[in-house]
Amino acid sequence: MTKVRLKWVKNKNLDHVIDTETDLKAACILKDAIKRSPTGFLTAKSVADWQKLLGLTVPVLRFLRRYPTLFHEFPHARYASLPCFKLTDTALMLDSQEEIIHQSHEADTVERLCRVLMMMRSKTVSLRSLHSLKFDLGLPDNYEKTLVMKYPDHFCFVKASNGNPCLKLVKWRDEFAFSALQKRNEDNDVSGEESRYREFKRGQSTLTFPMSFPRGYGAQKKVKAWMDEFQKLPYISPYDDPSNIDPESDLMEKRAVAVLHELLSLTIHKKTKRNYLRSMRAELNIPHKFTRLFTRYPGIFYLSLKCKTTTVILKEGYRRGKLVDPHPLTRLRDKFYHVMRTGFLYRARGLGMVSKEELLLDRPEDDLEEEGSEEEEIVEGSELEEDSEAE
Repeated sequence: MTKVRLKWVKNKNLDHVIDTETDLKAACILKDAIKRSPTGFLTAKSVADWQKLLGLTVPVLRFLRRYPTLFHEFPHARYASLPCFKLTDTALMLDSQEEIIHQSHEADTVERLCRVLMMMRSKTVSLRSLHSLKFDLGLPDNYEKTLVMKYPDHFCFVKASNGNPCLKLVKWRDEFAFSALQKRNEDNDVSGEESRYREFKRGQSTLTFPMSFPRGYGAQKKVKAWMDEFQKLPYISPYDDPSNIDPESDLMEKRAVAVLHELLSLTIHKKTKRNYLRSMRAELNIPHKFTRLFTRYPGIFYLSLKCKTTTVILKEGYRRGKLVDPHPLTRLRDKFYHVMRTGFLYRARGLGMVSKEELLLDRPEDDLEEEGSEEEEIVEGSELEEDSEAE
């Protein structure tokens, strides 16, 4: 299969998603930490070194003070000069709504967690790697106790050969062993929109990945020919055993694309950090230098360099910078972000100017583009050279 070298293309709408959700994730982590605290609050001293952990570009104390609608500051009972932070009534109300969502969508969460484990070579993932993906997968804060231990016929805790704690799939689930791409085509087939999936099941065709090319790429003959060749290769489900496939073949590359496509499909925001994938690379049986897959297939993936990190996004999950099929938890997080943003805008003028009812309204969509196409531009000289990276 002939391969074409493509330049990295900047997508402003998707970069904006990373910008807003970086602060959102940090606030959610702090909210959960305060909730877990025996005292019901955190001191500025206890979170002083959390900046890197939270992925922030500002000190944690400044961040907490930026959002008074979520975090209420008060002096320590014994050390008056030590700032403390507890959750506001609004934050507690949003947290209770989050718990309701986790309870009502527990079966969906269990299925997603099973699917992640089913893609692993040993059907096992380290708790450290899973903890990194907790926000992206929509797992409850204390999922080890409230979710895993509730389903002993699905999951169990084990120790890896290096002694690290891991989560293991107890039993293979045939009912979950179909990918998002297969399900999408099967749904289309049932609705009568196309017969491709029926033909695929009879071995008469292969499944194709949805692609949305950056402006100008789709019209290039070389790119079109390459993608046509790629799409015609047999589709290998990420849940199938790839041991009989030549690791250097084009087919194995397409299988790796399928694995990354499926894992991103399982995240509720259709994105995650590249480093989180790297920690599971060997278990997922994807190439050592896998970043090139994201830049090689810009019709499927987008690689964002915003907020001093590298985030990979499944392009089909977004339209004009918004999720196409938002999970109930992402809708609540939108509301959470609206509360944050409102607090940031009004913090200098007093919280009394904003009613609790106003804070709990759904987040307005005026900060995301509703009309027009995705804003993309080829950035000259900005090719992402993975060979120079320490994957």
